[in-house]
Amino acid sequence: MAFNAELSDKHIETHSKEHPSMRIAIPLFEGKLSQHFGHCETFAIIDTDHESSGIANREDLTPPPHEPGVLPQWLSGMGVNVIIAGGMGQRAQQLFAQNQIDVIVGAGAESPENLVAAYLNKTLQTGTNLCDH
Repeated sequence: MAFNAELSDKHIETHSKEHPSMRIAIPLFEGKLSQHFGHCETFAIIDTDHESSGIANREDLTPPPHEPGVLPQWLSGMGVNVIIAGGMGQRAQQLFAQNQIDVIVGAGAESPENLVAAYLNKTLQTGTNLCDH
């Protein structure tokens, strides 16, 4: 897996200027990052604190039924800025971009706290996007 420092720096710098904190969504399956976005059971919604570079709050929510365009609007309505995913199709990525949510794909099946900590510390390892649709 590779770490994309330029992408991480861009996301963190952009959001830290615009927001004192970020809201990061992570699709979960059995408590860890779901490798297939559309098959997640819940979403961990994590609020970060820019000053401490840590996690301020975590809430796990059940998403609405999976249909094209529903999840990007749902997460955008909750103020999500970034989604960390294992695999996600190109169309879903476009829909998130249209809702001003940055997408990071290729993350490993870790706990949400580990993923967010790595993202904030600019050490998040990403690999291949497992979704090809």
